[in-house]
Amino acid sequence: MTEKKEQPGETFRDSLATIDESGNRKWIFPKKPKGKFTRARNWVNAVLLIFLFSGPFISLDGQPMLQFNLLERKFILFGQVFWPQDFFLFVLAMLVMIIFITLFTVVYGRIFCGWVCPQTIFMEGVFRKIEYWIEGDWKQQMRLNKMPWNSEKTRKKVIKHVIFFAISFIIANTFLAYIIGSEELFDIITDPPMEHIAGLAALTIFSGVFYGVFAHFREQVCTTVCPYGRLQGVLLDRQSVVVAYDHFRGEPRGKFRKNEDRDEVGKGDCIDCGHCVHVCPTGIDIRNGTQLECVNCTACIDACDEMMEAVDLPKGLIRYTSEEQIQTRKPFKLSGRAKAYTVLLAVLIGVLVSLLATRTSVEANILRTPGMLFQKNDDGTISNLYNYKIINKTNRDLTLTVEPMESDIALKFIGTLPELKSQDVAEGAFFLYAPRDAFESGKVRTKLGVYDSEGELLETVKIDMAGPL
Repeated sequence: MTEKKEQPGETFRDSLATIDESGNRKWIFPKKPKGKFTRARNWVNAVLLIFLFSGPFISLDGQPMLQFNLLERKFILFGQVFWPQDFFLFVLAMLVMIIFITLFTVVYGRIFCGWVCPQTIFMEGVFRKIEYWIEGDWKQQMRLNKMPWNSEKTRKKVIKHVIFFAISFIIANTFLAYIIGSEELFDIITDPPMEHIAGLAALTIFSGVFYGVFAHFREQVCTTVCPYGRLQGVLLDRQSVVVAYDHFRGEPRGKFRKNEDRDEVGKGDCIDCGHCVHVCPTGIDIRNGTQLECVNCTACIDACDEMMEAVDLPKGLIRYTSEEQIQTRKPFKLSGRAKAYTVLLAVLIGVLVSLLATRTSVEANILRTPGMLFQKNDDGTISNLYNYKIINKTNRDLTLTVEPMESDIALKFIGTLPELKSQDVAEGAFFLYAPRDAFESGKVRTKLGVYDSEGELLETVKIDMAGPL
């Protein structure tokens, strides 16, 4: 059997950049990035962090802006409460999300990872900045790690990890508030600890998990745990927009020499400074091409642009582009497929938003009482017994009534329809009466309207009445 020869320059694909030959982890010390993309990401991070930490504590119409109470199966989005009865909306939302992630990645690559992913936002926008502030830039951090334990190293490490755990504790409190609500969280914080053992245990576990991820696990989440990173291998193609190195323009790379004509000596624009590698938070060399570990954070773009400007060469050696555009040398523009996918994404989001916007404020479930036959009455009418369950999805109390929408049908409650409190459920029974001659085929299909105290129709329910043939 002929032995397959290893292609030169491809050995980087045999292992992760953060693992050495013996299988031990190589700690990444990325250089502090700076540039237009870094500034833009800092603004995006600030906006998303404000939104994240304020979500469960801001009230809209008497409800939290965001809450995902899995224990009570209660979900609140921008003040609107969703119950298990709205499960079809969540199924649709999940389908839209799956399609969105697939199509978005096919067209726009891993922009989500670099700009919106909570892991990247917290790691690069919070914890890494604290690390730079306490320990200095990458070379100072490397020197600190190599030095023996002394007062300086102990002081900096202790301060850093205390702050890391404090922030992790704040994040854990915020995430717990998303689940149980801010009021319940405040009770856990202010009441005696023994009254909320479960809540305190959850806080401790969450804090430990977040601290472990951001203080120790770090980029390993993106390279070994996150399924989205693995999916990009089958979702990306040559037309996908990625952070890429223009090897046609950059190769053959060579060190910069002042007043040297790089074309005459056969050098490309890459001056082989290594800055793109130094700033990478996952430790890869973007010049090797699209890789599993790349999260499209744009740090290498800023680093390369800075060096190109310093040596008076055109920027954009590393940029947002596609492999096809690098090969064909055509200017960047969205392909027809990308435009079609973008339109499809907009339509899917529009459908979901319209369904959420047109969601009824009241939901009525009316069913014939099991095991009960129709009854013939002395006045010549036929009656059926029904059970009702009416859910008030609004944040206000409602006085409701149910009335037939056809004149020859009559309704009589067993008891009275109670006033529905905010987010409450009313259950009971009533009789429906229809004339005998209406049952030509053994049943009558009719409609019932659910009205509020001002006579506004909130929901219409179609039901069948059983009767004699």
